[in-house]
Order: sequence, then C-alpha cells, then structure tokens
Amino acid sequence: MHSEELTIEGRNAVIEAFRSGKTIDKLYVLDGCQDGPIRTITREARKHDTIIQFVKKERLDQISATGKHQGVIAHAAAYEYAELEDMFALAEKKGEPPFLILLDNIEDPHNLGAIIRTANQAGAHGVIIPKRHAVGLTATVARTSAGALNYTPVAKVTNIANTIEQLKERGLWFVCADMDGEVMYNMDLKGPIGLVIGNEGEGVGRLVKEKCDFVAKIPMNGDIDSLNASVAMGILSYEIVRQRGNWK
Repeated sequence: MHSEELTIEGRNAVIEAFRSGKTIDKLYVLDGCQDGPIRTITREARKHDTIIQFVKKERLDQISATGKHQGVIAHAAAYEYAELEDMFALAEKKGEPPFLILLDNIEDPHNLGAIIRTANQAGAHGVIIPKRHAVGLTATVARTSAGALNYTPVAKVTNIANTIEQLKERGLWFVCADMDGEVMYNMDLKGPIGLVIGNEGEGVGRLVKEKCDFVAKIPMNGDIDSLNASVAMGILSYEIVRQRGNWK
C-alpha cells in the first residue's frame, strides 16, 4: 500500500523534502537513534505537524524500497494540499456562495477518491479532511478521483470541530447526514454551506455533530440501515445543487 504514496528514503532526501515544502504525511524513524541529522529531521517533522512513528529496524527494512533508508523513511502526499483560503477564492471567482465538504474520519481511499470526484461534479469549492485517523491524498485516492484532484482543492486540518467554528464565523451553515435528522427534502440548504460526512462505520462523531446547524436524513426505503459514505455525500450534495438552482 505504501508505495502508492511518494516514499522518500535516506537522511538528506528527507531533510530536502521538508525544506522544499513538500507535504510529508508520516515519518518513520529508527527507534533510539539520536544523532544530529535524525534530530534535525524530527524537529522539522514536529514543526510541520507530521505524524512521527518510532519503529524497529526490521519495520524500516520492510517498508524500504531501496534498502538504503539510513534509519528514516518519509511518506509524502501524492498531491499537494490546499488552504481554506483557496476554497473561498474559488467560490468568489465563480461568483457563488461557498459550498464545502468536510469529512469526519474517512478511512477508505476509494471512498475519499469518489467523494472528491463527486465534489468536483457538484460544484463544491473544496474538501476538508482531518490530519489524523483518516486517509490522505494517496495515489489510490488520486486514481479514484478520476482527475478531480487537479481541480478541487483538498485541505487538511488538525480538528474538524474547530474548523467548523472558524467557518461559521465566515458565514457558513453546516449540515451533517444522520438517521435521526429531518428529511433532507424539507430543509433549506441554500446559501454558504458546509456538508459534513461521517466515517464509514460510526457516522459523524458526537462533537462534530453538535457543531452542525442541521442534521439531514436521507430517506431510506430499503432493508439495510445505511449508505456508503461517498454515496450519502453524493445524494446530499445534489440536493444542495438542486436547491441552489446551480446547473447547466
């Protein structure tokens, strides 16, 4: 799985990657190694909020493609992340009220790819994902997004609940999908909006749900009690599109 991300091995290569501004999602460091270059690398990693894992030599050898890791392997995102500002700029350029998709811990790369693809088609101005307990922009995600990653900004934030608070100050309203909500067809989802989609198993976390202004229920007439996360996102996105009257 790891070869799908950009794997960077060796001390100089990893330091160089940090300094050139590459987004490093994860860093594996030989446990107990404390020399100067390694300390420099972990310092850079902490500065950039990279997840650091201290592992045994066997684990590094296992991950290594070159066999010359020198005690350090980094996983860079296959794509660069955007900033929230990029999303507002895109909305402004299109003359539309902002429409953002926020994902609470989506772990399946195929789901994330499908969501980015649908976000692009539905005219969303960006997708926001959390740093931890969630998949990043791997090559699988890029492939599944069918090129949408080149057009739809994706930002990574430390905390989804805090980000919702920040975005509320900028005039966004938030809707999340949950079974105990009001049927989505009865809701007013026009204007600047953030659509929050929860993870494949548990749905939206309690803290995040409490921050949402609306809880929308997708009508279910079948025999099972849930929809795949990317499908739920697609259905709600297109209800938002319909209400905006924003189609060609």
